Amino acid sequence: MKNVNQMLLAFILGLLVLNGSSSLQADPAAKPVVKPPQNAKQAPDANLDEPPSQPVLFMTIDSPVGEVTYGRVTNAALALQNEAAQSNETGYLVLKISPGSSPFHQVQGLAKFLASSKLSNLKTIAWIPETVIGNNVVLALACDEIVMHPDAELGDIGYGKAIDRDEREFVLSIVEKRHNNKLSRALTLGMMDPQQAVLKIKIQQGEGENKQIESRIVTPEELKRLQDNMAVILDVETIKEVGSLGVFSGSKARALDVLVQQLAQNRGDLAELYGIPREKLRDDPTMGDAPKTMLIRVDGMIEPILEAFIERQINRAVNSGANMLVFEITSGGGYLISGTNLANMIADLDARKVRTVAYVPEYAMSSAAIIALGCDEIFLKPDAQIGDAGPIEMKEDGQFEHVPEKILSPLRVTLKELAEKKGRPAAVCEAMSDKDLEIFEVTNSKTGQIWYMTAEEIHESNGEWIKGPVVRESRKANLLTVNGNRAHTLKIAEPPVRDMEELKQRLGIPVDTKLIAVGRTWVDTLVYVLNSSFVTGLVLALGILFVYLELSTLTGMFGIMSGVCFGLFFWSHILGGTAGYLEIVLFAMGLICILLELLVIPGFGVFGVSGGLLVFASFIMASQTFGDFNTLRPGSDLTTMTNTVGTVSASLITVIILAIGLNRFLPESRLMSSIILAPPGENPRSGAHEIQLDPGLLEESGTLKLPGLDLRVGMQGVTISVLRPAGRVEIEGVWVDVISEGPFIQPGAEVEIAQINGNEVIVREVV
Repeated sequence: MKNVNQMLLAFILGLLVLNGSSSLQADPAAKPVVKPPQNAKQAPDANLDEPPSQPVLFMTIDSPVGEVTYGRVTNAALALQNEAAQSNETGYLVLKISPGSSPFHQVQGLAKFLASSKLSNLKTIAWIPETVIGNNVVLALACDEIVMHPDAELGDIGYGKAIDRDEREFVLSIVEKRHNNKLSRALTLGMMDPQQAVLKIKIQQGEGENKQIESRIVTPEELKRLQDNMAVILDVETIKEVGSLGVFSGSKARALDVLVQQLAQNRGDLAELYGIPREKLRDDPTMGDAPKTMLIRVDGMIEPILEAFIERQINRAVNSGANMLVFEITSGGGYLISGTNLANMIADLDARKVRTVAYVPEYAMSSAAIIALGCDEIFLKPDAQIGDAGPIEMKEDGQFEHVPEKILSPLRVTLKELAEKKGRPAAVCEAMSDKDLEIFEVTNSKTGQIWYMTAEEIHESNGEWIKGPVVRESRKANLLTVNGNRAHTLKIAEPPVRDMEELKQRLGIPVDTKLIAVGRTWVDTLVYVLNSSFVTGLVLALGILFVYLELSTLTGMFGIMSGVCFGLFFWSHILGGTAGYLEIVLFAMGLICILLELLVIPGFGVFGVSGGLLVFASFIMASQTFGDFNTLRPGSDLTTMTNTVGTVSASLITVIILAIGLNRFLPESRLMSSIILAPPGENPRSGAHEIQLDPGLLEESGTLKLPGLDLRVGMQGVTISVLRPAGRVEIEGVWVDVISEGPFIQPGAEVEIAQINGNEVIVREVV
């Protein structure tokens, strides 16, 4: 009997199991199980519990709203609607509404579309990070939900005046569709008409056990009708008085439980509220098309030359139409200023509608980590490292120490600004540079959101954030450094990626698109070559040597060549990021002082020495960046300056040695002897037109016997060179070295011999 009972029990249980499984199959509400293709790669176990990706689109509505904006939003929204319908998911269309003025008829068309049934599978969210007034407010009212920054304001649709009747009726028709349960007719009237008062009342419904208390937003007229109908009014609060503008801040609206569903200070908060991946809360410049992506590789030491190179690559990529820049970063860091400059430049690409992504396959430390924080999104491999951005310096005893607070404070401000701009916890970013900063995991007391803050930030929140455990990587005397998985947990990076292919998939880049790093152009290569120590010294040596030759020949040719050398020097160092207008001004002032000493006010050498020092200083300053801190080579300012002084000094010594040799051998050269100026009375050694002076050829005073010519006082000729006062004159086809009797005489002037004193011929200009 016992066996029979057991068999009967097993039979009943079997029926129940079969009945349950058939019920599961017949349940229309049950979600289908999607099996991956047999040839598909299995995802890691860590990804099995991840929720399916929801259709999400983030767009910024700039002002003024026009036909282009209408077309962009409607096309993108309809595409998202189709995607949500096919995946049987609720899609999120997040519209960031910017301040500005727009024509009402343009806003009207877009608002009507947003409130229509065409977007039945979408939840439309208006994100208001800044104060918005005027017609653009209607777009927010047409959305299902409104999320505001606590300090932002929304309202005053008529700019201080009541809007037209037709416009008012349209706005009320949008609101009465009841997409947003935080809106009411009375509140909307108050936002459209300054003379409309708005009240918040508590009304009692039912009695006894069925008694309920309900809050309503009403106008005074609506309150009077309720009172006439014997409604039980428990409390009346005026939330907008007659004559005041219908503008509500995020914090005020939230306190009144009107207008807004949630508050969010940045996109990171917004992502947390709706469980949306932060990478999807970025403007999509492609609007559904494949992004035009450029890959820029950042590797090696972060220094001014690399900084300038990357800046040029960014500008070239953006000017060529790229709307997504991927920075592949593998660097241990470098110069602090170069890192922060690049980070700020990358962060500002938002204004140019360019999406920026940092990809860290191995490590991004120090200033390289700062560059990554300037990007919209950061993707690391699971074991990649990021952090340790604390600048250090070398003391006189050779010990490495962290920089003082006066230098660390500006860096913390920069990191905080970058974090707030990109929606990351500022405390985590600051802990990368401050070895003694402790951060804590905190929970929002109202929403349950998880975030990370310092003890000071928690105290200033006045109980809004509940303090949790300390983040272990932020312990005392430790610069925060984390791997890819931990960086995602701390909300400074996206979920890790295995390789570049997975990154492309996450970013929506077609699989067949090959991301090839932008290479150097001939300009970049030339800049790198000209910035090397050897080539810099060679260019400076040639420039100074050509100056010497120009002063010796006065042909103008060597002056041009000297200008080319100095121009190449400053051009290459400006593009290399170490020189600017100051260095060029110092160089020009130095040349002016030297010319004044030579030509205008010769004397004690004050101008000459000052000019030489200014030129020397311009060379030193153009060759390096001062006042920076380098986390890889502390004390590099002194080292670089020593190398620069050595390079410039070597150039000067080389020129002096060459000048001594040239001064001896050039006059004997057949090519140069004809153009080198010789002092009056000097006996040139060769040349077809050279004078061969022989004391035995001198006659009585007033005459001079030359080969093929007897010079006498009164003979005339034409100047070949400038007489300042020495120069050359051609007399009857023979070149003669002469001295001007008075002022300088220009080439081509007619002169006559005024005196002959021994072998000295003195001439004056024929008037």
